[in-house]
Amino acid sequence: MPDALSLSKPRTIIFGAFDRHNFGDMLFAHVVARLLAQRRPEVEPVFAGCGQRDLRAHGGHDVAALSQLAQCWRDEPVALIHAGGELLTCDAWEAAVMLTTPEEARIRIARYGSRAEDRNAWARAELGTDARAPYVIGRETFSRATSICFNAIGGATLDAREAALREEVLGKLRSGDHISVRDAPTQATLKRAGIDAQLVPDPVSLVAELFDERIRTHSDARHAFPRGYLAVQFSADFGDDATLAQIAHQLDRLGKTTGLGIVLFRAGAAPWHDDIAVYARMAARMRHPAVTIFESLNVWDICALIAKSEGFAGTSLHGRIVAMAYGLPRVNFQHADADACKQHAYASTWEIADAPGLVPITAIHAAMREALAMDRAALHDKASALAKAHRAGFEPIAQRVLRS
Repeated sequence: MPDALSLSKPRTIIFGAFDRHNFGDMLFAHVVARLLAQRRPEVEPVFAGCGQRDLRAHGGHDVAALSQLAQCWRDEPVALIHAGGELLTCDAWEAAVMLTTPEEARIRIARYGSRAEDRNAWARAELGTDARAPYVIGRETFSRATSICFNAIGGATLDAREAALREEVLGKLRSGDHISVRDAPTQATLKRAGIDAQLVPDPVSLVAELFDERIRTHSDARHAFPRGYLAVQFSADFGDDATLAQIAHQLDRLGKTTGLGIVLFRAGAAPWHDDIAVYARMAARMRHPAVTIFESLNVWDICALIAKSEGFAGTSLHGRIVAMAYGLPRVNFQHADADACKQHAYASTWEIADAPGLVPITAIHAAMREALAMDRAALHDKASALAKAHRAGFEPIAQRVLRS
């Protein structure tokens, strides 16, 4: 990677979980960088995460490890922006595992999963930090920072996390200069802790406005489906036989009643995300003749797949948000016994009142048909409103960074 430590001032760090393959997180870095560049093109931000990774082959960034930057810049006047995402509830063990390969993750989980002390020791060594919440950075890391800002972050289940992690997160937030959150439940949690946070839609709400020209040049699946297709995704924890049978049945019904093809894609290849082998097992169960698996992990190919579809159904929050940005029908689904989560928190905050939100697997067909019947003008109006709201919500952060 370029020698980030030799870049000229002002030193601006865009920080987040785009050090692993996750669709939404990788897009955050692009959105924040573009918003800054529109105001001050000469600023060359450094992209940083918990681990050093080069994800440019997948449309991401060459990412520096924050622990290394902190060693060199600890006493310098840096500006740091948390780019977005569900950062407040990601603990060190989860962060470290997601930075491994799927095979290594299985080994680490088998070795350390039931032993908290060993698990935490391994995570600290991997990440180079003792932080319980390593994706939340405060002035304990950069004591002379000109600004530390949090852009549309999430923490829908922060109240349910262990007290030590929660207090660390709240302490770091209190040292920040500006905080915006992407859903009302997170805002309420912080409010109860005495922290005021602005409510702002997710950064990916701007993906169509900022990057449509780029997205339209990427992979096109429509030629294989003359009547159009639905972009469908779900995480690997839906991979047991009974669950796959239920999803396959729902998608077969959708294919039959709409005539649309079904394109299965991955919104993340990091551990605990999506698994192409699970898709292959489900596709083999399906009776609908127009089913294919989209193999590309390039984030711009994935954006194009959704943008050119007739709608999105899946477990990915950012599959939904890209569909929202393009004014397309969208549905998230979950296990029947799952608790409320970030998908519900976001949809309940920003969705059109009568739009399907988060539904059980058995309701995929009905919910998607309902979404497909929605007024397209209303969907496009919502897309425009959310993009405008994020741009306005980013302005206080831009002002702080650009003054540094």
